[in-house]
Amino acid sequence: ATTLESREQLAIQEFADALLVIPKTLAVNAAKDSSELVAKLRAHHAKSQRDDCDDDTLKHTGLDLINGEIRDNLAAGVVEPAISKIKSLRFATEAAITILRIDDRITLNPAAQ
Repeated sequence: ATTLESREQLAIQEFADALLVIPKTLAVNAAKDSSELVAKLRAHHAKSQRDDCDDDTLKHTGLDLINGEIRDNLAAGVVEPAISKIKSLRFATEAAITILRIDDRITLNPAAQ
């Protein structure tokens, strides 16, 4: 979001914030400090997206909720099917867009009931 200079930046930032609910909820349900873990996870992912990053393993960083730390999920053997996740995110995004596009309001006449 920070690379854009238009109003799209706000939408992308809000979408990213909405996606952060997933690791936060997982950490809370595992009785871990979600704020600290998600902050570390975001820092690793942000560092992996910079041009000067030499560490290729940072993009595979995920949560280890048993030990309450972040780790290289690929090295730990956690390989997730990206295609199904992408399809789910696209479907959810399109559903949200469809809901936001509804601009008519139907009001019922209470006397007619």
